Amino acid sequence: MHTMILDVTPTIPAPLSRLPDFASNLFFSWHRPTRALFEALDPQLWAQSRGNPKRLLRTVDQGRLNAAATEPALLARYREVAEAFDAYLQAPILANSPAIAYFCAEYGLTQSFPLYSGGLGVLAGDHCKAASDERLNFTAVGLLYGQGYFTQVVDSDGVQHAEYRDYDPRDLPIEPILGANNEWRSVTVRIAGRDVESRLWRCRVGRISIILLDANCPSNDPADRNITHRLYGGDDSTRIRQEMLLGIGGVRALRALGLAPSVWHINEGHAAFLVLELLREHLRAGLEVAAAMEAIAAQCAFTTHTPVAAGHDTFGHELFLQHFADFLHDLGLPLDTVLGLGLAPGVAGRFNMTRLALAGTRHVNGVSRIHGQVSAQLCADHWPAIPAAENPVGYVTNGVHVPTFMHQIWADFLDRTAGTDWRERLSDAEFWKRVERVPDREFWQAGQLVKADMIKCVRERLRREFVRKGQSAMQWRHVAKLLDPEHPDVLIIGFARRFATYKRAALLLKDRERLARLVGDPVRPVVFLFAGKAHPADEPGKAVLREIKQLMLQPEFYGRIVFLEDYDIQLARWLVSGVDVWLNNPVAPLEASGTSGIKAAVNGRLNLSVLDGWWAEAFDQDNGWGIPPVDVADPQRRDSLEAELLLDTIEEEVREIYYRRNGNGVPDEWVRRCKRAMTSVIPHFNMRRTVADYARGVYLPAAAHSKRLLEHDFAGARALGAWKQRVRAAWPKVQLRSLGALPGDLPQSERLRMRVAVQLGDLSPADIRVEFTARQLLPEKPFEPPALCSYGAASSAQLWRVELRPTGEQEADGAQVFALDAPAEGCGQYAIEVRAYPFHELLTHPLETGLMTWLPS
Repeated sequence: MHTMILDVTPTIPAPLSRLPDFASNLFFSWHRPTRALFEALDPQLWAQSRGNPKRLLRTVDQGRLNAAATEPALLARYREVAEAFDAYLQAPILANSPAIAYFCAEYGLTQSFPLYSGGLGVLAGDHCKAASDERLNFTAVGLLYGQGYFTQVVDSDGVQHAEYRDYDPRDLPIEPILGANNEWRSVTVRIAGRDVESRLWRCRVGRISIILLDANCPSNDPADRNITHRLYGGDDSTRIRQEMLLGIGGVRALRALGLAPSVWHINEGHAAFLVLELLREHLRAGLEVAAAMEAIAAQCAFTTHTPVAAGHDTFGHELFLQHFADFLHDLGLPLDTVLGLGLAPGVAGRFNMTRLALAGTRHVNGVSRIHGQVSAQLCADHWPAIPAAENPVGYVTNGVHVPTFMHQIWADFLDRTAGTDWRERLSDAEFWKRVERVPDREFWQAGQLVKADMIKCVRERLRREFVRKGQSAMQWRHVAKLLDPEHPDVLIIGFARRFATYKRAALLLKDRERLARLVGDPVRPVVFLFAGKAHPADEPGKAVLREIKQLMLQPEFYGRIVFLEDYDIQLARWLVSGVDVWLNNPVAPLEASGTSGIKAAVNGRLNLSVLDGWWAEAFDQDNGWGIPPVDVADPQRRDSLEAELLLDTIEEEVREIYYRRNGNGVPDEWVRRCKRAMTSVIPHFNMRRTVADYARGVYLPAAAHSKRLLEHDFAGARALGAWKQRVRAAWPKVQLRSLGALPGDLPQSERLRMRVAVQLGDLSPADIRVEFTARQLLPEKPFEPPALCSYGAASSAQLWRVELRPTGEQEADGAQVFALDAPAEGCGQYAIEVRAYPFHELLTHPLETGLMTWLPS
């Protein structure tokens, strides 16, 4: 028996005619009045559709729509939404914004649009929303997955089952991109000997668009129609085809739409094949390889999110050649040249996507200060002679889109207590001090209302899960017994994220007797809420999940450790806004950034986290708790010690402060810290600050610099490419020697003088920079909070740096003389060095060649 679906769709009444417009733009995902308008049409259907306005409009009762069209209160709300929607969309693009193309494999925009698997996607979604808020000239590119990521079901034994669902495009906030003759626009990429067509869809996110490629076209081979079936699904063959569509097809899609980006932003290595497509374009236009790579790299930026080498995509050469044979023929380059673009030193036979991104970009960044340092080390051999601390890898610390993740109760609270302009003053630290002046009782009550709402939503989610699995209401009541929205004064600690092993979801389960005593305290109970998915192929991650789920069903933990299945954006929004403490205990330094804790702090919740990622920059001793990573060689001992530190902190501080109430029943010290969390995190870790840092530090400089290289028929790119080839060939002969003893002691009143002879070989003095650098050892510099972005920030590692200038003198052996005559810096002890590296005025980063030589010590 084959069941078919019959859709009976309502007609939108004229007074509500713009509802489909509101449903088709993801402005609704952060504009609460728009969501509230849809919810008011049918609250139950809104919940059943998982907050999907397009699906609601296809299934809502016609009678209800007709009645809504006559309700004065609802029509007034409708007009307010229309006014806000139009005002937002009509604001002009910033006059100085270059055209930016942003490529990512996933986008987490709302729970009803399954284009994401985890943090990378949510970060990309927030980046798009903030780019819209900042009015950038910004277009994103991705893939439209027929099923997206999996739906998680966890059975009573703790075994995760992955279920996949096909999504109806009519239920998604997308529209086909049509041509002048109403034909569906598409692009073609030749993959493994076949032409693969991809139709183009547009997803509107406020003022900006995401262009999505969909390979499920009738013209394609059945195997190729499945390329965009599942996010991160299938084997390496599926992944390379997905990444070819994203990178190569994405460039072609923008070209087909008449877009000419000034900046190409590769967000994680999945999209790096766009470098090869841009190379193909330049070669076809007659540019030589060296010049073409300089032109491309000046326009491209690469953000890496993965702090371990094993996390970067690689493809075997045989697989690569199988899929790229026709493309390589079109490229017309020697095979070794192309394979060399994806070659990681010491790893033979694999094409590395991160290495391709590094070869094709000049702006490279991690997503937190620590992650920038880790990435600089991880990629150090790309610039082999450059100290990792000085190589071109920078960082822009992540933020979150505050309007998306701040609970409505808090938004209303801020409207009353801080002023309705807070949304435009997110990065104004002085403004946010107003929150600290709010009476403790008012702040506490607002937080408890948010917590009660979270508890109500979590209870209902649990109830539906138990009903679906045929479990009794009695079992549900036992599990949810401490989750009472009428009495939300039980300490709740949340842990929700991807169940990768380095995130150590089960770390606190090591000492089960102690944990049982902690959660089982009859006077001061503690509840742990867990949620998260393990990748279907990640067996260790699934084992951790199984351990937590099985523990949840043991008598001493019943109702005190709760696992919530099918973690998604909606569940994340509930948890980060409502739990009292957000727990994060990764293996440091493997947490690239981690943004869920930012979302908790935005809602006045306290973080208890290992000092890694963003929290290492945000923790100020007063806005939560920071656990310093234990530096021991044995992983088991490290885990045990850090678990002990976490439990000590919960028992001795977290629980004590939470349950210590004043005469009004308010935990005043707890409230003080919660206020501090909100006021210290919002102005510095909001996504508008992050995107503004990208604009100032990456987008604007890349656009200006690439313009210099591209103008006058690529004259700059040609000159720079030829210069680099010449310098690389000549550099092995460059040597430095001192002409006279280097100073060991220097009175403050005297000048620093030195002369160095530089053997240049085939180079001229104009091809190099010789410099003296000194790093202060004593007295130590006072601690200063690090900047949240390395671009434009002064380097604290090199306190004293002076260039040696050529004198025009020449030694008998032909060496050129460089000299220094400068005043001494402040008194102290310095570690000094004299070094030389190639320099050209058209370099994006002064050390991008990766070449350097030193004066022997």
